[in-house]
Amino acid sequence: MAAPAPVPIRWDHLTWPEIAAHLAAGRDAVLLPCGATEQHGPHLGTGMDTALATEVCAAVSAATGVPVLPPLAYGCSLGHSHRWPGTLALSPQTLIALVTDLGDWLWHAGVRRLFLVNSHVTNAAPLRCALEVLRSRHDGFMVAVINTAEVSPRVRAAFFADAADWHANQAETALMLARAPALARPDLCATADDPDRTAGLVFAHPVNRTSSNGVTGHPSRATAAQGEKLFRWIVADLTKLVRRALREKAPLDASYFSVSQQRPAVPSRP
Repeated sequence: MAAPAPVPIRWDHLTWPEIAAHLAAGRDAVLLPCGATEQHGPHLGTGMDTALATEVCAAVSAATGVPVLPPLAYGCSLGHSHRWPGTLALSPQTLIALVTDLGDWLWHAGVRRLFLVNSHVTNAAPLRCALEVLRSRHDGFMVAVINTAEVSPRVRAAFFADAADWHANQAETALMLARAPALARPDLCATADDPDRTAGLVFAHPVNRTSSNGVTGHPSRATAAQGEKLFRWIVADLTKLVRRALREKAPLDASYFSVSQQRPAVPSRP
């Protein structure tokens, strides 16, 4: 009989003694899926980013044994405007506060490595700010912001293949056709294409001024087979990154809050 396939470790399915035992054994890392609820054109559900982050983190958790936290289903989506109903956005300040609050609790529980696995492009800046706050508050807290669309060169090439300012494009549509078909409307994909109008622009314009339907790219080219292949790449490349990070130590063992041990002592006066 074949061995059962590994399953993700879900933080919200564990009891507190189970979490305590996991951390006491030195397994001090967690994955936080970071998504959004926002318009994704006429052919994809508003939960696309959250679905992708959740699916990826679950697969990486199964491969590495790193627990996955409940996903953040709301993100910094202000650029999607009020033109199309469906977007529910947080301000950057709110997202920073939310992630730093969670990080504080994780630190006090014993977590020392936090992977912020982000599947919504404009979450990246607030998440980086949260990283800055957390590592300044908690000496030795290692926090990484990892964007699923750029986890490796091959994944990045797939996401950017049909648009530099992509959204709800071929890659995202293919991923949903493969991994979350309930969020996709295949009959609408063929007419959802919209070109990238951002080439040569200096300013970052909101989506209502760059897209006619909320899409940038060519969802008409997407297939479920493409999505399965791309999903395998994302999971494999992120799993490799996480495994490497689990062995990582800071280059120097020097306190954030006190004079470094490497600094020479000032000689006392005779």
